[in-house]
Amino acid sequence: MDIKDFVANFADQFDDTDPEMITAGTAFHDLEEWSSLIALSVLNMVNKQYGYNMTFDEMKPCVTVEDLFNFVASKVK
Repeated sequence: MDIKDFVANFADQFDDTDPEMITAGTAFHDLEEWSSLIALSVLNMVNKQYGYNMTFDEMKPCVTVEDLFNFVASKVK
């Protein structure tokens, strides 16, 4: 798993947010476009791209995209 690819895949879930605004350090809950629908898209992306069926409850404590990456990386071997 590569963090650059993860950040790019994460950024692809947004329609109106410039992908260059999203970095590993981005606090994604603070993004204007962030919504429950985007969260669902991110969960779906994690499942399809990385083979882990992440839940909303697992996503809640993640603050940055890097936090999310680290969590998913810890589950995918």
